Amino acid sequence: MDENNESYDLPDLSELDPLPEEAAQAEVPQQYTRSATDLAPVFDVPVNIKAVLGRATMDVASLLKLARGSLIELDRRVGEAIDIYVNNRLVARGELVVVDERLGVTMTEIIKDNDTNS
Repeated sequence: MDENNESYDLPDLSELDPLPEEAAQAEVPQQYTRSATDLAPVFDVPVNIKAVLGRATMDVASLLKLARGSLIELDRRVGEAIDIYVNNRLVARGELVVVDERLGVTMTEIIKDNDTNS
């Protein structure tokens, strides 16, 4: 959207034919290869990282009854991998760990685009 909050219709690109095998495996000319130093301008861009232990669904009446000590049962079992999201996109799974009395996550699996199930 622009300054006037106008929206634009974009074409649906989901039905395009994939590249032929030889094009997908073609060598990229050296002038187009990137290195970490090429990405330096975006190193300071903040990202939102979430480690999701599990989910629960309840109606508003149940939500309003919650008090200190109430138990919310999640959809995961103890020891089951937790989901790691970067900017609301599932990128990894991991295990909960304690480091210097603080919670952390050890990544155990990197999720590829076609592996996402959520």
